[in-house]
Amino acid sequence: MEVTVLAEQFTLSLTSPSVEDFLQLRLKVGWGELDVNLAKKSLTNSLFLVTIFHNEQLVGMGRVVGDGAMFFYIQDVIVDPRYHKQGLGTVLMDSIEGYLCSSAQKGSTIGLLAAQGKEHFYARYGYIQRPSNTLGHGMCKFI
Repeated sequence: MEVTVLAEQFTLSLTSPSVEDFLQLRLKVGWGELDVNLAKKSLTNSLFLVTIFHNEQLVGMGRVVGDGAMFFYIQDVIVDPRYHKQGLGTVLMDSIEGYLCSSAQKGSTIGLLAAQGKEHFYARYGYIQRPSNTLGHGMCKFI
């Protein structure tokens, strides 16, 4: 477990948040309720997790899921709205990109679904919007 102090009041950790903290953070950004067992299994099956705490309260997190070889998917990059515009999203993505730099190899694909209006944030890291001249629309299905 790697722990870094970002500033006096913030701590970055490469560990999973508690299920309860994860569910609360999702609610704060309007992502709705999720079954506790589903959340627990999802966190457990993540390839990489990064969290930011402020005075022991989870205020940001991100994770990577996938097969760990050909396909990596950036998921749940979340910052509590009360902590926006403080660079925490950048710290999360820098940590995620560090993991991907050491784990993804030539031939791997890294994907993500940006929240509406956040595409420019991910473009800074080299992610392109779909559709483009060579790629069709990204698609998903919610159950």
